Amino acid sequence: MSGHEFQSFFPESGGVDLSDQATNITDETIEEMRQLAARYPQARSALLPMLHLVQSVDGRVSPRGIEACAEVLGISAAQVSGVATFYTMYKRRPAGKHHVGVCVTALCAVMGGDALMEHVEDKLGIHPGETTADGTFSLEAVECNAACDFAPVMMVNWEFMDNMDPDKANQLLDDLAAGNPVQSSRGATITSWKEAERVIAGFPDGRADEGPAAGEASLVGLRIANERGWTAPDAPAASQEEEK
Repeated sequence: MSGHEFQSFFPESGGVDLSDQATNITDETIEEMRQLAARYPQARSALLPMLHLVQSVDGRVSPRGIEACAEVLGISAAQVSGVATFYTMYKRRPAGKHHVGVCVTALCAVMGGDALMEHVEDKLGIHPGETTADGTFSLEAVECNAACDFAPVMMVNWEFMDNMDPDKANQLLDDLAAGNPVQSSRGATITSWKEAERVIAGFPDGRADEGPAAGEASLVGLRIANERGWTAPDAPAASQEEEK
């Protein structure tokens, strides 16, 4: 054995916190749930976006949110809870105004992700799965952001912050705490976690094309191809048999 103690990065695993019955879900929220359900041939397929909608209102998956999803979809609360407690994007306890993720998977880790996580923990005074006392930040250890070419990567409210280091993290967190505008590396200006959750639920905020969609590391191959006049080969014509 290496002597290292196993540490789970999923401290919220388990049931929804039923001790907190507070909710901001209204009749308007229920109507929006029905709108989501109507978008799918099978209504229960809307459960994932509906849970994001619940989080956009209550800041977590609340007991009332579970009940509302079950009522709209005609399924049991246990079925809803089973989904809500399976995926790590659904929070059992209130997330902060800004939900911060630090990638700690292999490549990000060797590029400085582990040190970055320790730095963010020290700066915020919390550990993964916790929220600051003032409710401004919550922290999560993310298992791969699918952005290895920009390692180490952080996320704020699911927006990418690329090629991070402790100094950049300090500036990012200070700006967010002060309410200063923060532009993600590949995406829109950072809003709040609740606002981001509403967009993920399927209610666009009109900012889908704001900011760059790809970074230099992703575009370098295209740039080289253009400089050298490389083009993709023509696709072979489909045979009559294939067309059938």
